[in-house]
Amino acid sequence: MAILGVAILTKSIIEQHKSDQARSQRILQHLSKAFGKITRQANRVCYNFTTDFFESPDGPNPGSFRLSLPPAPATEPMKLLSIHHLCVSGFRLTVLPAILAVQILASSLLHSAQAEEAPVPLIFDTDMGNDCDDALALAMIHALQSRKECELLAVTITKDHELAAPFVDCLNTFYGRGNIPIGVCRNSGKTPDAGKYNQVAKITDDGKLRFEHDLLSGNNAPTAVEVLRRTLAQAQDASVVVVQVGFSTNLANLLTSPADAIDPLSGRELFAKKVKLVSIMAGAFAPIPNDRGVLGEHREYNVAEDIPSIKKLVELCDVPILWSGFEIGLNLTYPHQSILQDYRYVPHHPVAQAYIAYIPPPHDRPTWDLTSVLAAVRPDRGYFELSNPGTVTISDDAISRFVETPQGKHRYLILKPSMAERTREALVQLSSQPPNHPGNSQLKPIVGR
Repeated sequence: MAILGVAILTKSIIEQHKSDQARSQRILQHLSKAFGKITRQANRVCYNFTTDFFESPDGPNPGSFRLSLPPAPATEPMKLLSIHHLCVSGFRLTVLPAILAVQILASSLLHSAQAEEAPVPLIFDTDMGNDCDDALALAMIHALQSRKECELLAVTITKDHELAAPFVDCLNTFYGRGNIPIGVCRNSGKTPDAGKYNQVAKITDDGKLRFEHDLLSGNNAPTAVEVLRRTLAQAQDASVVVVQVGFSTNLANLLTSPADAIDPLSGRELFAKKVKLVSIMAGAFAPIPNDRGVLGEHREYNVAEDIPSIKKLVELCDVPILWSGFEIGLNLTYPHQSILQDYRYVPHHPVAQAYIAYIPPPHDRPTWDLTSVLAAVRPDRGYFELSNPGTVTISDDAISRFVETPQGKHRYLILKPSMAERTREALVQLSSQPPNHPGNSQLKPIVGR
C-alpha cells in the first residue's frame, strides 16, 4: 500500500512540475534516496522504488515499481514514459488508516524534497529611481536569498543616470551583499533625470555616507550587456530566471549582441541556452480606467518608454515569458503603515527613505515590480493564477495584446480577489525583512521600540 502511495506521489510531482523537468527529477532523486536507487538505460533515467513501510502478515513484503523518465534537460514538457512492475504487498492496517498514512508520508517527503531544492539563480533588471517599487522589489530579493530561495547573480539598470547604480549598490551593501555585479545602460537617453530617491545614496552624516557603498557613479560600472553575458556564461544551462521590471533596453541589447571574448555564442543563443524564464512587469491584460474613469486599453509605462526594445524582446526571446500586467500591482497596493513601522529596526533605512522621497505617506503605492519577483521565485505557492499559453504582441502605440495559442510561450498573471490579502501580506513581509548577516553595523535597534 505504501509503494502505491509513492507511485501516486510521483504522478503528482510530474503533473505539478511538468514544465520544469529538471525540478521534477531533483525531487524524484530525493524520493529515490529514501526508497530505492537510480539506474540509467538508453535515453532514459529509471528510478527504482521499494519500501517495507508496511508489513504483510508473514513479515516484510516490500512493494516495488520502476519509473522511467526522459533525461533532463529536455525541450519537451515532463512526461511519464512508463510505470511498470508495480506490486502491492499485503498489509496489517485497514485500508483507510493505510491510505492516510501514505498521504502523510507522501506529503512529508514532497515537502522535504522541495525544501532541499537549490535557490533560483536570478538576474534583476530594473529602472531604479523611476518608482519606489523597484527598491521594494530588490529588498524582497535579498529577503528571499536570506531564506535560501534565490541567489541574486547580478543587477542591471535601464535608467540612464549615474546615480541609479550607486543606489542599487547601497541597497545591496545594506543587505550584506555589496559585491553583486551591477551593469548599466549608457547613452540610451531613457529617463536621464536622477529620479526622486536615487540621491539617498549620497546622504552623509558627519562627513560619512549614511549608507555604506563603494560604487559612487554609474560611470564606473561595466555595461549591462557585459554583465549579462558574463553572468550567463558562468551559469548552468536552463537555470537562470531574469526578472525585468523596467524597460526592455538591456535585454534587447543582449539578444542582439554578437559573440565576443566572454562567450562564443551570440546573445540570443546564450540567452536561450542559459535562461529558463523571463518574469517581466510590463503591459496590461485587463481594462484599466483612464483619467476620466473610463475602462480601456492601457499604454503601460515600461512598454511605452522603449517600444522598439520590447518588440525585440518579444521577437527574439526563445524562452517562456511570464507577464505581470499593470492591473496586478494596481490591485495590490503597499500599505504605507508598513513603511512607517516595519522598517524602524534601524534609525535610517534606504528602502523606507526611498519610498518617502518618492511620494510621502499616507500613500499606498502599487506593488507592480514586487509581483514579478514573487511569481518568479515562488511560482507554486498559489499567489496568482496563470492564463493559458499564448503570445503577446506590442503595437506601435504601446498597447500589449494577448492571443491564446497552445504553442505560445507567454502567460500572464491573474489575481483573484480571494488571493489579494495573502499575496499582499507576502510582499510586505518579504520586503520589510531585516538583513540576515552578521556584523551589520547599521542594525542598531531604536530605543524604546
